[in-house]
Amino acid sequence: MSNHRVAYAYAKSLMELAIERGQLEEVYQDFLHLVNLAKSNRDFELAMRNPTVSSDKKLKILKALFEKRGTTNTTLAFFEILCRKNREEALIDIAKEFQAQYQLHNSIQVAEVTTTFPLDDNLRAEFTKIVLEISGMKTVKLIEKINPDLIGGFILRVNDRQLDESLNSKLRELRAQFAVNLYESKI
Repeated sequence: MSNHRVAYAYAKSLMELAIERGQLEEVYQDFLHLVNLAKSNRDFELAMRNPTVSSDKKLKILKALFEKRGTTNTTLAFFEILCRKNREEALIDIAKEFQAQYQLHNSIQVAEVTTTFPLDDNLRAEFTKIVLEISGMKTVKLIEKINPDLIGGFILRVNDRQLDESLNSKLRELRAQFAVNLYESKI
């Protein structure tokens, strides 16, 4: 079974359990912390994916990192089940999938906006309005990035859709059009 399918199955089960126990927000915060921890500490992610590190050691690492944080019993029990079944290499993927399912459950659309300058409140409201129209969700979470290489304009990513209105992409299109010589005989 692929890692994505495993992550989906475990995340879905955990989501249902957290909803049943009324701990969805707390479990979401735990997994948000887990993803941030993996992003900021490459050694942690490598340890979780390393097949030579025993499941018991991985569980001890997880407990040491999460027990002092006030993590829910549901999350700790989930870690134990995952380690018992030797699926801890998929833990980071499960955490990311759990976040995606949480956002879908709460009708939150994550969108990424890349511009050459920081967004002000008016532009942020315009992008939010566009994303709401595209996605049909109730809430939008904008991730703002700044890239001076765009020269001007913006790139908006919503799920697998991308709206590229940057000057950089327009210049690339023009270069491609000028590369074709329409007046040269092709005989």
